[in-house]
Amino acid sequence: MSLLLTAAMVLALGGQDRGPPATPDPDAANRLADVVISGESLKSQTEAFVAQLAAPPERRGLARWAGRVCVGAVNIRPDIAQAVIDRVSELALDLHLRIGDPGCTPNVVVIFTENAPALADAMVEHDPAAFHLGVGGLDRGRAALQTFRTSDAPVRWWHVSMPVIGASGQRAIRMPGDSEPIYVPGEGIVNRGRPISDNLNKVIIVLDVSKLGDVTLPQLTDYVGMVAMAQIDPEGETAAFDTVMNLFEDPQGTPGLSDWDALYLQALYNGPRERVNPDAQAADIARILRRASRAQERAERVTP
Repeated sequence: MSLLLTAAMVLALGGQDRGPPATPDPDAANRLADVVISGESLKSQTEAFVAQLAAPPERRGLARWAGRVCVGAVNIRPDIAQAVIDRVSELALDLHLRIGDPGCTPNVVVIFTENAPALADAMVEHDPAAFHLGVGGLDRGRAALQTFRTSDAPVRWWHVSMPVIGASGQRAIRMPGDSEPIYVPGEGIVNRGRPISDNLNKVIIVLDVSKLGDVTLPQLTDYVGMVAMAQIDPEGETAAFDTVMNLFEDPQGTPGLSDWDALYLQALYNGPRERVNPDAQAADIARILRRASRAQERAERVTP
């Protein structure tokens, strides 16, 4: 059963809003942080940032989208739904992802409700297979799912990922019902590497309209876009960092997606397709920041 159908049955909705994405900003992918940090300070800050932000399933790498991204938004005015769809699609295009055609089956499902705990609990109860595929390591586990069902946060989300063989994109693990073994090349004495990557399979995002406060629509769509593109820890302690994830703790000081957020996504999606671990993610962000710092210094030297 599709996630939107599940939501519709629980909410008794009349339909789904989906439309073409907005035209992406051609400069968005090239923006770098306006931050100059060096040496151990840069290393420690990026490591701490990634440690608080990243939330892969246990013993898995950080997942990212590989195929088409199709965004659906329900239970809200059409203009607001379209704004969410456009912004998430824009971020996906900035990361060189493909967007599903109109009418595609959403794999990013954004649901607005006035009682998020009740809706989340009912959705999991009604269609548990949408949240747990029957194999460990594809989501954050039972405790995290219970938090998804009962949290009082304004926004909650649930990611499901799938390890795949890098060269072919085929599943790298057996699923319930599979009768044939899964062959993963690259193992053995000569080549002990496993060309495995973790791909996002679906993201479910539930927003409690009674708790959104005074945040603006652009702020909210940036927040939704961030958790749609990456496995973000809902319990991460991010107050020390410039990130959109601080939106509901400091709405006035969080205008939207930050340079650090953009760098995080760039490092995640621009790296090799093999499995990404948080240490490698932090190192990639640090390298991008160092390049930004050097570019800024060169620009300042040539500016009269």
